[in-house]
Amino acid sequence: MKKLLQAFVPILIVSIVLLFVISSLNSSQGYSSKNKLTIYNWGDYIDADLIKQFEKEAGITVVYETFDSNEAMMTKIEQGGTAYDIAVPSEYMIDKMIQEDLLLPLDHKKLSNLNNIDERFMDLPFDPKNKYSIPYFWGTVGIVYNSKMLGDIEITSWSDLWDPRLKNEILLVDGAREVMGMGLNSLGYSLNDLNHDHLNEAKKKLDSLMPNVKAIVGDESRMLLENEEASIGLVWSGVASEIMAENEDLEFVVPKEGSNLWFDNMVIPKTAKNVEAAHQFIDFMLDAEVAAQNTEYVSYATPNKEALNYLPEEIVNDERFYPAPDLTERLEVYENLGKKNLAYYNELFLRFKMHTK
Repeated sequence: MKKLLQAFVPILIVSIVLLFVISSLNSSQGYSSKNKLTIYNWGDYIDADLIKQFEKEAGITVVYETFDSNEAMMTKIEQGGTAYDIAVPSEYMIDKMIQEDLLLPLDHKKLSNLNNIDERFMDLPFDPKNKYSIPYFWGTVGIVYNSKMLGDIEITSWSDLWDPRLKNEILLVDGAREVMGMGLNSLGYSLNDLNHDHLNEAKKKLDSLMPNVKAIVGDESRMLLENEEASIGLVWSGVASEIMAENEDLEFVVPKEGSNLWFDNMVIPKTAKNVEAAHQFIDFMLDAEVAAQNTEYVSYATPNKEALNYLPEEIVNDERFYPAPDLTERLEVYENLGKKNLAYYNELFLRFKMHTK
């Protein structure tokens, strides 16, 4: 028995050490404890000073990680390697995450500032009654253009992009929903159209745009447009706001035929370890002054109607980024198309990029 105990003690010690090491690794990788909050957000999508302010006020340490696409975010949450307490997906991905049971319902009683959100942006189809998500930022997809470079060419609609005078001038974002959506909208169809005849018609029309397309790019479009290496770009409104601040000759328009109305919302993944702190942080971000400070930093449109009282008039009154209700009524939120339909969108977009029939 003594020999058995002597053999067991080293094993026990090694086991304890291993448990300690695993616990430390989990902590360093973002696993939340009582006084830790792990957030997963888009890059450069929050004022870092606000994180410090929350940490000081709440006595909670924030671990902040970033992603560059909704798909990458969802894959990591599905894999469960890190227990994120808050994530900030877009509307169609929220719908998908709800369907796949990846989110926790929110306790609205713990969100004292929830009434600050504009009613127009609540209770939308992708999350009825906002059971799982709260609006963080919103915006549109539109056209940014250089008025100096274009001269007398006027841009008010998607159809204007087919002007032969714009040969080799247009930058398109590398996104199937955005580009296919432009083609669909230009023909008077819905951004969420599932009719294969309509989709192929849109692809054919996009093919005819190819002589005017300079490149299909990602974040490089900002630099190219700022530096006047292209005169027109298909961009999100927040990106337009950022680059317009760097070049006074740039303008932004939401085409009259309609476009995308997008949302990025705060959610609590089902694997969250600190649900209480997650609610605290969401409510903190819903505070009017906090939301206003964050809006000035990020440059996207805030859904927080009370925050507008703390923002400069030139921001609040700029209808390019805070469009009037009569325009927002013509905009559409991306719906979750389902794997099969999304695959078809992606296939058509890939064929467009390769310029094949």
